[in-house]
Amino acid sequence: MQYPFSESTLVKNIVNEVPKTSDIFKKYRIDFCCGGNIPLKDAAAEREVNMENLMSELYQIFEASKNSQENIGVWTDSKSDEIIDHIKEHYHETLREELTLLSPYVTKVAKVHGGHRPELMKVYDLFYELKNELLEHTTKEEEMVFPMLLSLEDPEVENREEMLSRISELEKEHDHAGSILKELREITSDFTPPMDACGTYRLVYKRLEMLEEHTFMHVHLENNILFPRYMEA
Repeated sequence: MQYPFSESTLVKNIVNEVPKTSDIFKKYRIDFCCGGNIPLKDAAAEREVNMENLMSELYQIFEASKNSQENIGVWTDSKSDEIIDHIKEHYHETLREELTLLSPYVTKVAKVHGGHRPELMKVYDLFYELKNELLEHTTKEEEMVFPMLLSLEDPEVENREEMLSRISELEKEHDHAGSILKELREITSDFTPPMDACGTYRLVYKRLEMLEEHTFMHVHLENNILFPRYMEA
């Protein structure tokens, strides 16, 4: 059978073609959003992942997606305004709500258990750094950058270079958010709570992992589908 990707395909393009493959990349801690601009074989080598096993799992996901109702590569052919509306409704609104709801739990766990679990104080600091950055970032996108992107579709628009520099700024912010999430994963041992962890402790780790997954898909949609339309043009 002919598959739409190979060992030489860029990681980001595999996720563009088959979004569910992001689950496999997450499993092996292969960056498909900020660091997805490298061939699959290089990404696997960096993480010391067996290439044969990785390709087999990716092919299985492709087969399952092909036979399901999932629209493979659903966003690659969508209009920019449709993608932007989806980002705002599915990612920005959900993100703001989750950051607000999760904050008191992170604070409580750090306060109650931080004395004998010093990593929780670091989790607290990193979470609030991430929260502040993401809230500022999403506001900037909605109020300034997204309208600017849509204006770039007019070939006569002025200050094009200045506008494109804004995209580069956002990508750097994405990189920084990704580095915070990476550090959170490392200091929490892949979001694995200790055996004696209480319910709130476990809840925080689980929701931090879900926040990571949500943010990665958010960034992937912007970095690898939306922004290149304007940068490459």
